[in-house]
Amino acid sequence: MTDLIAEPAPVPTIIPRASVGEARLVGAVAAAMALGVGELVTGLGGSSQSLIGSVGNAFIRQSGGDLARTAIRLFQTADKPTLIFGIVVISLLIGAALGVASRRRPWVGAVGFAAFGLVGVVAAATDPLASVLRAAIGGTIGVVAGLATLSLLLHLAASSHVAARPVARPTRPSHRSNQPVRRDTPTSPHASRRAFFGWTAAAGAFAATAVVAGRAAMQGTSNAARAAIRLPVPTNRAVPPGASTALQGPGVASFEVDGLTPYLVANRDFYRIDTALVVPNVNPGSWSLKVTGMVDHPFQISFDELLAMPQIEAAVTLSCVSNEVGGNLVGNALWQGVSLTTLLDRAGVQADASQVVGRSVDGFTAGFPTAALTADRTAMVAVGMNGEPLPVLHGFPARLVVAGLYGYVSATKWLSEIHVTTLDDFDGYWIPRGWSKEAPIKTESRIDVPRSGGLLNAGTIPIAGVAWAPGPGRGITKVEVQVDDEPWREAKLGEVLSGNTWRQWMLEWEATPGTHTLQVRATDGTGETQTEEHAPPEPNGATGWDSHRVKVS
Repeated sequence: MTDLIAEPAPVPTIIPRASVGEARLVGAVAAAMALGVGELVTGLGGSSQSLIGSVGNAFIRQSGGDLARTAIRLFQTADKPTLIFGIVVISLLIGAALGVASRRRPWVGAVGFAAFGLVGVVAAATDPLASVLRAAIGGTIGVVAGLATLSLLLHLAASSHVAARPVARPTRPSHRSNQPVRRDTPTSPHASRRAFFGWTAAAGAFAATAVVAGRAAMQGTSNAARAAIRLPVPTNRAVPPGASTALQGPGVASFEVDGLTPYLVANRDFYRIDTALVVPNVNPGSWSLKVTGMVDHPFQISFDELLAMPQIEAAVTLSCVSNEVGGNLVGNALWQGVSLTTLLDRAGVQADASQVVGRSVDGFTAGFPTAALTADRTAMVAVGMNGEPLPVLHGFPARLVVAGLYGYVSATKWLSEIHVTTLDDFDGYWIPRGWSKEAPIKTESRIDVPRSGGLLNAGTIPIAGVAWAPGPGRGITKVEVQVDDEPWREAKLGEVLSGNTWRQWMLEWEATPGTHTLQVRATDGTGETQTEEHAPPEPNGATGWDSHRVKVS
């Protein structure tokens, strides 16, 4: 009698899928891939703006400046990396959500990534630095790369689950029963969790590399052009022959005190505050400066023509209006360029004009009264900083430098146009956002050493820092220090090149054991001593005395 072989029980059909955690990871990596490839393509395509930068700038514009103001207040000079980091994190979170949704509905990922790319293109359409065509090409290729990454990694994750699941395989019947023998065998030996995580890591690494390469390509043109520039010799030198070492170059202080800010701040250490989320990449070969508005003879000059004009050199201290009492959003440098009044005289400013507006290549504007352009105020279109062509971060190829005015009304970087108008007819970028129309820098001082909260040894200790009141007829004439409730003591003052710069100061203190409060105040050339009253930066600059609390043992 023939033995009957039992039919195996039917196995239910199970559609393998990535777990929710894996899908989140895959979606985030796919979003990173879309961002990275988009940055790489736009950078290699010659664009001076990235999709991330365009989206960030649009976001800042829609926030009415509140986002930029908050970032400056919270993160100071780290505001740009923080904003970009926030945009990237939000993008990765959206990608993670799309990854989860795509486990069961792949079309959701396709629609989501397409919308992702569309947002970048729309933002580029309103960005003066961006090319819509390059943005569309970069966005499309980025979306395709992101979707391909999403599909591949979700498939690998699902396959790894299939590979790990044992299945029944009928063989010969058992001598003792009619049931088939079960043997565990993988259905796909090449798909494994190791392969999934390996491909995921590789995709993430490629995305990060693409972002770096794209950014490098965007800045390559301006960096190479800057390196080839040789600045002409100024007609007047700010540093006289035989000047002390502290006045000759960046990085040196008037007093031998560790931690005291140098008189001239090195370019790499100079503070940077502006609204440009991504630094504009400007080719000086195609750059030009226009002088327009209420002038009799509007004109336009190239960078080479600007360099051929008589050059002036001056040390000028710049300060951001967002600088808190004791803050570091202030710095002094040696600037070189063409006198602003020389350019305006060539254009012929009309009698009714009352405001000079600087416009950046990215659309930022800052304006100040024409009345500020007195003969004793340094104001220039700068092309050099501390003996070098302007760094890209600080406005290459040209920027405005005006002594005695906060940067938000005067220090336009990546300058493209000087527009002459009236104070009533135009408001610069920050004016509608709550800041004052006129913004003279206030008399301020800062303690650099000792650090607040520091633990010191008893004995002779230097108290040192900087004080500033740049502008015509000002400068610092006296700095006083108070320890606890003792009488104010006058500090020694460092040398300066002019009243347009800050001044270093130092006082030797015989420190005794205990906890002490140190305060500083400065007096400017008009005889005005900075006020003790504390006020926030908005709307026209912070006030108050810098105070440090130290402990002496």
